[in-house]
Amino acid sequence: MQVVLRQDVEKVGLRGEVVDVAAGFARNYLLPRRLAEPAAPGRVAELEKLAVSRAQHEAQSFEQAQELVQKLEGTELRFDVQAGETGTLFGSVTATDIADRVWETQRVRIDRRKLDLPDSIKRIGRYEIPVELFADVTATLRLAVVPEGGELPPEEELEALDQVAAQEEAAAAAEAEEARAAAEAATEAAVAEAEAEEQPSDEPPDGDAQSEPAAEAQAESNES
Repeated sequence: MQVVLRQDVEKVGLRGEVVDVAAGFARNYLLPRRLAEPAAPGRVAELEKLAVSRAQHEAQSFEQAQELVQKLEGTELRFDVQAGETGTLFGSVTATDIADRVWETQRVRIDRRKLDLPDSIKRIGRYEIPVELFADVTATLRLAVVPEGGELPPEEELEALDQVAAQEEAAAAAEAEEARAAAEAATEAAVAEAEAEEQPSDEPPDGDAQSEPAAEAQAESNES
């Protein structure tokens, strides 16, 4: 029996396909669950026409995507930013910033969520950021993040600056860890001191206390 799939069905076919299945499988499973419909001749012809139209559209989209790839990869996007002496930015370059710059310079709309940028850019340098334009079509954007009012130093100097910045970050992290440990130790000491002060004393109250001679005299009096 021929049916038209209304949804993807595992091991049967994809949505919109005309497939041959057992009549019982169609009547007892596919049709009641609205996963498929009977393949009437008019419906099959309509689907074939749609498939041709879709293929033509996808071909045009693919060609357009390839043109966009060439256009985007042929340009370097420049960002002039404020940065410190070691190349760390006073701020960051985000996916939104990149998408906006592509539109400003290329008049091409890209989805910032399609940029392969796990974290925002926080240092000067050159970057290559992949972006998915269409299914199976990816362009690589070239970025130059430049200190404001200057140019990028040579690659060797950039690497040296990265090492200095990494050392500074490691030192700052170690200092923060020491401060955290010291604060935690101080808190634990204060809690221990407070708990010690709250513990009841084993000595009797002052009114009930007796000197040793007085206690001995009391004992002798009781014996007599």
